[in-house]
Amino acid sequence: MIKINLLNSVTERQGGAIVAVDRKISSAASRMILMSVVVAVLLTAVIGWDVISTQMAKTEAERQLDEQKRIASELETVMNEQKDLEAKIQNIDGRIDAIKKLRSSQAGPSAVLDAMRERVAMVPGLYLESIEQAGEGLVLKGNSPDEAQVTQFGRSLEFSNGLFANLNIETTRTEIQNQNAPSKPNAAGETPKVSLVNFTIKCSYIPSKAPGADNGNPTTASAPAGAAANQPVQAPKKS
Repeated sequence: MIKINLLNSVTERQGGAIVAVDRKISSAASRMILMSVVVAVLLTAVIGWDVISTQMAKTEAERQLDEQKRIASELETVMNEQKDLEAKIQNIDGRIDAIKKLRSSQAGPSAVLDAMRERVAMVPGLYLESIEQAGEGLVLKGNSPDEAQVTQFGRSLEFSNGLFANLNIETTRTEIQNQNAPSKPNAAGETPKVSLVNFTIKCSYIPSKAPGADNGNPTTASAPAGAAANQPVQAPKKS
């Protein structure tokens, strides 16, 4: 019977293949080619990853830029609306101020007459001949049979919670014929006369101190000053 050693033949064949591979790898050219392939593969992988990461970063940056642009656009819209609202508020405030000034200027003469009427009514026998108004300045002219009445009237103007200020009173005494006395002369041949005190009062009128000036409802007069005491009064004159 013939015996064949297959183990040796397989070992010999495998050993021959390994030797062939070792021979190929051991050559300088083969090693250079292999290293070049490995380096090329690694370089390609690194470049590919760098390109992909750069593209991802660019996309994220563009997304954030678009988001910032959207926020800036919304903020600009809000600021424009705020500016429009502020302009409207300023316009309304200007109209309110104009209305207040107009009401103050329209109520000036009537408020002066009403204030005079109230104070003249407290001093019986006092007569106002004229009231002249120039801005905040007032000039009152009149007469009274007693200087004490003029003083009382001046005090009522002075103690008016700031409505009238900077009072200056000038008085002159004159004698006129008594209209109620008999026209016949007396024993000395003189016609009866009465002493009369003429006065001129200069002061400042502050409309903001008038009652109702704070709530936009200025005081108005229903009758000329002095009407309650049957005293002649001329309408205020504006110079």
